[in-house]
Amino acid sequence: MATFVDRHGLWSPQQEAQATDVIGRLDAGDVDVVRFAWPDQHGVLRGKTLVASAARGALREGVNLTSTLLGKDTSHKTVFPVFSAGGGFGVEGLQGGADFVIVPDPCTFRTLPWSPRTGWVLCDAYMPDGKPCPLGTRQVLQRALRQAEALGLEFVAGLEVEFHVFKLDDPNMRLADSGQPGEPPRVSLLSHGHQYLTEQRYDRVDGLMELLRSQLSALELPLHSLEVEFGPSQFELVFGPTAGLMPADTMVLLRSAVKQICQRNGYHATFMCRPRIPNVMSSGWHLHQSLRSRKDGTNAFVPEREGQALSDLGMHYLAGLKAHACGTAALASPTINGYRRYRPFSLAPDRASWARDNRGAMLRVLGGVGQNASRIENRIGEPTANPYLYLASQLFSGLDGIQRELHPGPSADAPYETPAEPLPRSLADALGCLRADATLVEQLGPAFVAHYCAIKEAEIARFNLEVSEWEQREYFDLF
Repeated sequence: MATFVDRHGLWSPQQEAQATDVIGRLDAGDVDVVRFAWPDQHGVLRGKTLVASAARGALREGVNLTSTLLGKDTSHKTVFPVFSAGGGFGVEGLQGGADFVIVPDPCTFRTLPWSPRTGWVLCDAYMPDGKPCPLGTRQVLQRALRQAEALGLEFVAGLEVEFHVFKLDDPNMRLADSGQPGEPPRVSLLSHGHQYLTEQRYDRVDGLMELLRSQLSALELPLHSLEVEFGPSQFELVFGPTAGLMPADTMVLLRSAVKQICQRNGYHATFMCRPRIPNVMSSGWHLHQSLRSRKDGTNAFVPEREGQALSDLGMHYLAGLKAHACGTAALASPTINGYRRYRPFSLAPDRASWARDNRGAMLRVLGGVGQNASRIENRIGEPTANPYLYLASQLFSGLDGIQRELHPGPSADAPYETPAEPLPRSLADALGCLRADATLVEQLGPAFVAHYCAIKEAEIARFNLEVSEWEQREYFDLF
């Protein structure tokens, strides 16, 4: 009898070949269990772990997950009425907590170096009838990539990811510490910070850096450099350029891997943008991007004439990113905390501007005539962003700029003195901008945008019900 993959024609020839290799490894007894991992709406990996004998069949049949997972906010609470028609999602077939199917992409299979004899594979979400789940974020990026392919172009991206790692002092696992969410761990610093890129600071955390380097390299991630960032216990990893889905797949695996590696070794890693610690510096995710020709592999952003910042196509793409900057903010910076980062006269942008090699601008253009690394660095993102949505928003925006032949205007060589559209200053404002961006709504899908905004608005509503320490200090004694 035909399998789920065969019935619906879900795999390419390359995936078929990779599946044969994976099955060979399972049959040889090289792997005891396989984690079937699916990136949810937040880019958090969920899924099931199957023993090798069960994993063999699940490669082609997929694994069933309850559709309530599609409705979780960041506290893991279900924010939709799942027992109503359409499960509250407005999608037929998702009512009542019905199952959807996650199907592995065999090209992503690897073994986890920190968990002996454990396989791992990334999955896509499908409805039981074999159609892509309309709320699956990896497939949103796949749609954007196909649009680029139709123009003879391929998306290329490199990642600069900042994050914090602390010594784990107390995981806070007492009975009273549970909840949604539970009590966060108590931690202490690995570095005082504020000695950006000094060798002394690096050497003091060399044990952690070597641990991350060896494990991430064993995962075959395209690690380029490890750096001590400016803030206390803050670090940065840089990854070389890759194409298609791989930059997003790299990011989602990176975050999960770093947290697991650190936890197993007495550390706590967080990709939260601005943790509440003294003297903290915010963490960003800078996305370097370009397009290359599918015909000959050349970088389509390389300028042809002296004085050009990018090629004509690259400038149109840049203009698209600028035109949709406010609409993409909710996808690039999807948490309430992320908007603590945008401050004037800082390295985090507060307005939609571009400039040549200027870190004060949202869009930093690098390269020149004959420079194959010509590219755009978008500095708007925070490291919690769902990578599939962040990258898809960039592609949809840039391709719109190409198709409409938009122009970005002059370089803002003094970014904080040049008039430019201000970026949203809160998650609520960003969601409003996303809803108002007709192009992004059409490309992402109206049902998807409504679903995404509903989840984020549930988080905002919970936040607004909490009494903050600021309110207590401000009002408790005064009034």
